[in-house]
Amino acid sequence: MKVKLELFGASRDFSNKDFLEFNIKEKISIKDFRKEIINYVKVNFKENEGFKKIVETSAFCSEDNNIINDNYKITKDQKIAIIPPIGGG
Repeated sequence: MKVKLELFGASRDFSNKDFLEFNIKEKISIKDFRKEIINYVKVNFKENEGFKKIVETSAFCSEDNNIINDNYKITKDQKIAIIPPIGGG
């Protein structure tokens, strides 16, 4: 399935577009999706610690604009937004 990760705030530096697309083989929790994004950062930004910290501390938002926790399961093609903390907090 395809998960389109919409990028906001500091996460916009992850791509020259305002999103990233991930091909996921099976349903995945936000906790595990966070690991997929960190792997993307490791490969594409030489393990940039600042980018990893952004992923680790960000909130995520579902297609219907609800903040979702790490236990939320992505079970189909969908958009998920990453919402980094503002002001480093």
